[in-house]
Amino acid sequence: MRGIFWLAVFGFVLAAGGLVWYSARRFKERQAGEEERLAAFLAVSGVKPKAAEAAPVVTEAADGLSQQKLLFEAAHRAGQAGERALAIQLYARLLARYPASSFAGQARAAAEAEKKKLAKA
Repeated sequence: MRGIFWLAVFGFVLAAGGLVWYSARRFKERQAGEEERLAAFLAVSGVKPKAAEAAPVVTEAADGLSQQKLLFEAAHRAGQAGERALAIQLYARLLARYPASSFAGQARAAAEAEKKKLAKA
């Protein structure tokens, strides 16, 4: 009886190991097939894979200018939408972060105009 028990345990462990091995092998095959299909699709569509693309070089000056522009546009849109307090806050944030910005004069004038509109309301 004892021998049959250990034989069953050994058979179960062997079956479980075989199942894990088979599943891992199928997973690797699926991954390889997926990569091949993706490469074929990218070759047909003319798109370069991300690994082959060079990372764009962003300088601090260019990044700062884009941030300034985004803040200015967001404040302008908030003012147009009737959110005067939010527009004033965004203009203030722009002026606090970038006091010597090319948008500074426009931001100061727009903030004053928004303050006047807010006082009237």
